Amino acid sequence: MKDVVEIVQYVNLGLYTVVAVAAVWLWWRHRERAGLWTALAFVALALFIDVGPLLPEDPETFGEKLAVKILIAGLVLFPYLLYRFAVSFRPPGRSLSLLVGGITVVVLAWTFALTDIPGDGEAWPTSFAVYVAAFTIHWTLLTVVVTYRLWTAGRGEASVPRKRMRLLALAAATITLSLLFSVGATSEESVASLVSALLSSLSALMFLVGLAPPAILRNAWRRPETTRLQGAITELMGATTRGEVIGHGLPPMAELVGARAVELRNPEGELLGAHGDVTDEADRIVTVDSAAGQVKLWTSTYTPFFGTEELALVRTLAAMTALALDRARLFAHERGAREALERADEVKTNFVSLAAHELRTPVATIHGLVETIHARRDRLSVGQVDELESVLRDQTIRMKALVEQLLDLSRLEADAVDIRPTALAIRPRVEEIVAASLGKDAGDVEIDVDSRLVAEVDPDALDRIVSNLLVNACRYGPAPVRISAEKNDRHFRVTVEDHGEGVPPEFVPDLFERFTRSTDSPSRAGTGLGLAIARSYAQAHRGDLIYEPAHPHGARFQLVLPVR
Repeated sequence: MKDVVEIVQYVNLGLYTVVAVAAVWLWWRHRERAGLWTALAFVALALFIDVGPLLPEDPETFGEKLAVKILIAGLVLFPYLLYRFAVSFRPPGRSLSLLVGGITVVVLAWTFALTDIPGDGEAWPTSFAVYVAAFTIHWTLLTVVVTYRLWTAGRGEASVPRKRMRLLALAAATITLSLLFSVGATSEESVASLVSALLSSLSALMFLVGLAPPAILRNAWRRPETTRLQGAITELMGATTRGEVIGHGLPPMAELVGARAVELRNPEGELLGAHGDVTDEADRIVTVDSAAGQVKLWTSTYTPFFGTEELALVRTLAAMTALALDRARLFAHERGAREALERADEVKTNFVSLAAHELRTPVATIHGLVETIHARRDRLSVGQVDELESVLRDQTIRMKALVEQLLDLSRLEADAVDIRPTALAIRPRVEEIVAASLGKDAGDVEIDVDSRLVAEVDPDALDRIVSNLLVNACRYGPAPVRISAEKNDRHFRVTVEDHGEGVPPEFVPDLFERFTRSTDSPSRAGTGLGLAIARSYAQAHRGDLIYEPAHPHGARFQLVLPVR
């Protein structure tokens, strides 16, 4: 039995030395405070296990006794350093910190105050037995805290961090059981000594795997996240919209590290998407930088220490998500361009069709009138000729207006309209526009413009816009039509308001489209180009033309131009 115990103890010597090296390497790699506490804890334990057998079993000189006490002090510090590792992620309450610190100081001071340390097989004096009891209580209390902290903290973590934390928790509990069996062992040949040695070996293995699990084990643990990651990549490859990309890419990022929320930004800092409650400040925000942008993870404080590889996977998935977003943006751009081309082709077709239709009527009428006058002038009375010539004149005026509108549209599309604002007295100009546009119906318009109002506008653009608005108002709304103008520090506004039924709500989105006329309008006169031309002139003037319902009923159009 003694030989078996000695063999297991030699195995433990090698195992805890490896654990100490792994802990130091882990700290050196990440340089985090938690890693430093782990390295110190296992270096202290490894020194006790490695150096202890080299010291005499019955120290006699002061130096030998001091060396034994220093090694025991290292053993006293081991659970305290392990406790500091466990609470470095989430600080404990003040009362627990004071209790743990106080007990550790007392046991340490007691260790150096010991006058005699019994050797193997020697009877324990009462003072040493009380010391061993205090040592055991101190060790058990701290490892219970460590076990509870690490086990419960792993609940919300990803697979690998959770299993590592729980292995460390089990290792802390197992080494405490080893200590308890060791204290109860009567000799090295007892079953308790063997059980203590075996539990110590098991604890060392769990500490080693918890601190530095081999790649094959990490991959096996990570299988659920790997499956989810593969599914996310497949979904990202098929995503065609920004919403689909965010929905497929961000939730797996959060699952990889057990994050409660995740936020993705491009290299310029623009927010690309978010998942979860990014306003929650209870957790630690971990930032992962990649060539494709930056990922912010609202996760636990354990993630940077236990989830290094998971953060690397997040970086990879973030890069693929950013690429999918670019692809979705290009797809949306291509789709938008295709739809714009289809709309343009439809507008062109409608333009040609409607222009031909609108021109055909006056052309056919003019042709018929000219043929009639030419063929039958000698048989027509003077009154009949005058009547035909009057109709002929009206039709030529109508055709001329339509051609001018078509030319206006072509110039506006080609940005060939030269806008030259100049200081203009508004009321006289409005009066001229009303008279020229409405002729005998000019009396149906109320002009509410201050005679002193002067604004910098392009006269031709103002004529085109206001005349179209006035003609539409008189055509679709009963008199009176009201026109007003005002200027403040930023804008010059001209408002034309009628008292008709207003524009049907379902037609408002198409109000300024070319060749569009409401089927509910009482009149179908006009070409459907007036408002489109008016808004185009307003926009060429760096302004806009806005529609809103008038109260209690009617339509109100407002020309808004910036004041220079």
